[in-house]
Amino acid sequence: MPIELSKQETADIIPSICRYFREEIEQDLSELQARFLLGYFMKEIAPLAYNKGVSDAERYFRSKIEDLPGSCFEAELTYWHKKRK
Repeated sequence: MPIELSKQETADIIPSICRYFREEIEQDLSELQARFLLGYFMKEIAPLAYNKGVSDAERYFRSKIEDLPGSCFEAELTYWHKKRK
């Protein structure tokens, strides 16, 4: 499943990339260069982060599902047992 950004998200990210390069690497990037760089990262790197997030979510939900019987159990036919006390 390809990861796509909206036009607004891309418009928000491009200035951040330009600023990062200017302030951290002391290199000026044009908007076009920043777009190419963003495109590269979205194609090459973003799937790794996405897959990691899906894996983490799966692990979290599996742990919750495994504990479902213990956390969602209600004893049955207890009316008369409670009545005696």
